[in-house]
Amino acid sequence: MSLKWTDSRDIAIELIDAHPDIDPKAIRFTELRQWVLDLPVFDDDPAHCGEKILEAIQLAWMEEA
Repeated sequence: MSLKWTDSRDIAIELIDAHPDIDPKAIRFTELRQWVLDLPVFDDDPAHCGEKILEAIQLAWMEEA
């Protein structure tokens, strides 16, 4: 499986597994972006990420948590 920036819900699930003790409301977008890039299943161009994408991932993370 290979995730792209548009896979916000799947990325959120991966982040929950990778960082189970983190409150997604307390994370900065710079940290969130790096954590997504560090996911082993993530494979997309880092330049294609913007604030709206990170916000969608954060919201999906809050919904899934």
